[in-house]
Amino acid sequence: MVKFLKQGKVVILLNGRYAGKKGVIVKTFDDGIDGRKYGHCIVAGIAREPLKVKKSMSEKKVEKRSRVKPFIKMVNFNHLMPTRYSVEVDFKPLAITPEVVANDAKRTEARKAVKKLFQERYTAGKNRWFFSKLRF
Repeated sequence: MVKFLKQGKVVILLNGRYAGKKGVIVKTFDDGIDGRKYGHCIVAGIAREPLKVKKSMSEKKVEKRSRVKPFIKMVNFNHLMPTRYSVEVDFKPLAITPEVVANDAKRTEARKAVKKLFQERYTAGKNRWFFSKLRF
């Protein structure tokens, strides 16, 4: 079987709190690990998309409406819907591992790093479709 769920692949979460939200695969575990004996992956995604901005808005309001709220989560492959899109984001320097996702303090730090990464991409105008809300 061809492994198509790889790092950088854009997916849509189907179950749970973030159902219907876009995410990017950070790391995959095809055969599972000790606690999870099934195929799963770590997903970094967008919990809240940036809002629309108009010319008449003040700089402070534009900055507030342009914020991205990310999430990091371990997800079973059955609860993901892969898309044909990929995002070239390098998550290696962030060192997001299952231990980081399990520990609350480390996960908060990782989420802040992901937020910084996503915020830079959004302000640079890269992958605009990734930061827009899904309409269905």
